[in-house]
Amino acid sequence: MPVIDARHLAGISETALLTLHQRATEAARPDGIIDDPIGIALHESLDYDYHHFGRLHQATALRALAFDNATRDYLDTHPRATVVALAEGLQTSFWRVDNDEISWLSVDLEPIVQLRRELLPTSDRLHYRAQSALVHSWMDDVDDTKGVLITAEGLFQYLDHDAVFDLIAACAKRFPGGQLIFDSIPRFLSSYSQRGIKLSEHYTSPPMPFWFTANRYKELCALSGVRSVRELGMPLGRGRVLRILTPLVYQTPFLEQLRAPTNLVEFD
Repeated sequence: MPVIDARHLAGISETALLTLHQRATEAARPDGIIDDPIGIALHESLDYDYHHFGRLHQATALRALAFDNATRDYLDTHPRATVVALAEGLQTSFWRVDNDEISWLSVDLEPIVQLRRELLPTSDRLHYRAQSALVHSWMDDVDDTKGVLITAEGLFQYLDHDAVFDLIAACAKRFPGGQLIFDSIPRFLSSYSQRGIKLSEHYTSPPMPFWFTANRYKELCALSGVRSVRELGMPLGRGRVLRILTPLVYQTPFLEQLRAPTNLVEFD
């Protein structure tokens, strides 16, 4: 891959570099929890000082694995479905889950789409729509005749409540029988982010106003066209402590306020 300057990305678009850095660095470890050669190559092809993001962690790779697992589960029963990746950023999910039959629509802002077109492999089953996910015209490009799965990985926390619920309601109305996967953060982290989470002396993450935990499932199920909402299991990470703590946090009901769950929404 050629080396491309990515220093023009800012704000929420810059978080695409943060998540790429965390995931690709994890994948490059000999004991990495995720296999992502395309992500490693993409990471190396961008001119950007990743050290601005501070310490490394496994959380981003674990989230990617949770989305991959849920996507594969859907494709097991809908092998020729259309997957719509909203605000996909620099994710490389298509190449990790591709079954040689799916169609994939990547929706993101023009600077991100341009980088993806320049640096990532092409496929006649991979398409792009350069626009905000909140502008619903991307739905016109979706063929849902063989099933549709919508993913919103690392997106909703940067939106407000009404924007999230309006988008989910629109998806439910437009794609009956489809599914949507989104991750969320707990309330305490959302509140903390309003003051600015300083990851290093050079980088402060954008505010994350939207939070969502299991006690809000009824609120989401009240939307027309939403049949059910449930929390998906979290993959186990690397290291003894994490392997002990993850099941404890994600399987203990009274600890739900501490979780950053991945959620599956099913439409009528």
